[in-house]
Amino acid sequence: MDTAALIIVLVIVLALFFDFTNGFHDTANAMATPIATGALKPRVAVLLAASLNLVGAFLSTEVSQTISHGIIQEDQISSTLFPELIFAGLIGAITWNMLTWLLGLPSSSSHALFGGLIGATIVGVGVAAIDFSVVLSKVVLPAVIAPFTAGLIAFAVTRLAYAVTRRYDSKPDGRDGFRWGQIFSSSLVALAHGTNDAQKTMGIITLALITAGWQNADDAEPQTWVIFACALTIALGTYMGGWRIIRTLGKGLTDIKPAQGFSAETSTAATILASTAFGFALSTTQVASGSVIGSGLGRRGSTVRWGTAGRIGIGWLLTLPASGAVGAFAALFVVWWGTWGVLADAVLALAIILLIFRRSRINRVTASNAMSEVADSGAAVKVTRNPPPTRRQRAEARSGQGKDEQ
Repeated sequence: MDTAALIIVLVIVLALFFDFTNGFHDTANAMATPIATGALKPRVAVLLAASLNLVGAFLSTEVSQTISHGIIQEDQISSTLFPELIFAGLIGAITWNMLTWLLGLPSSSSHALFGGLIGATIVGVGVAAIDFSVVLSKVVLPAVIAPFTAGLIAFAVTRLAYAVTRRYDSKPDGRDGFRWGQIFSSSLVALAHGTNDAQKTMGIITLALITAGWQNADDAEPQTWVIFACALTIALGTYMGGWRIIRTLGKGLTDIKPAQGFSAETSTAATILASTAFGFALSTTQVASGSVIGSGLGRRGSTVRWGTAGRIGIGWLLTLPASGAVGAFAALFVVWWGTWGVLADAVLALAIILLIFRRSRINRVTASNAMSEVADSGAAVKVTRNPPPTRRQRAEARSGQGKDEQ
């Protein structure tokens, strides 16, 4: 195997590992709420999410084509240098994913990938190789608009859910019947995650194959083996659970009642599926957080802690530049030393992954202890324990008091 082919193989392996981290990093977006409310047991929840991620990966390739023929202008980059820069960009994305996983912070795997690729390309070639119009229209704007859209939908659905069940639910504050609805809605989120996030890795591998001449440049469709490999890898990562992120989102969401959880998950799934159809590369983390806040606003007696929401927003803003900086640093080795730089990056990336994994073993988080801490994203919604009584409740109370006096 010659050097160029070896680099392509390394890119594919690293891309699949990123896909794996994406799976366990973003599981919480679909399953933290049903786990927290008791609608699903932890192991059952992640197995269901893994299965639906697998199915979802086969349903669409629009996002894949945005990655493989969109953000990076391949004609601006030497075909021998391009795979090496993809490799450096993946290191930036994986490093950020692993670090935020260790800290239990919900962040965007998608934006980590885009940031790593952009940073590496700018250092390796220059700004001219980035198609900023595509970055703006299919990455940045959806990142800004989608959480607000999801929040508005969740707000409306929550209002509707409480209005419809007001007279028929014996527990108006809990709406325990929505636990069954959560199984459906969380499954829909997992399916939507597969349709969007798995496509990003397919796009990266397709891009590498095109630059190596192993695939026709006019054909942006991922090859069948690429679809299978990415689908299986993200499903395996999902099954591993990502318990640190689930702990962060799930415990914080225990104050969110089943009706709100159902509304938030339905909104998240609808937003992601609609965006996938247009080829928008969304962050499921941002969409899910927007839905949570919207569902909280939709329930009487709840308020939003905007300070906490602001801290979450700062975390989102850091993802692109932080992963971009690591990708740019990795690209420096490629520029300086060529093939030897790739090997240096590979050794450095392996050392970082092993170091973070070893550090995670000191304070292990599993299915049995995942619900032990409160998350910023869940704490963004504060639910009043005793919401003010409605007009109907006050009238019934006065009526009951009158009967007692008689």
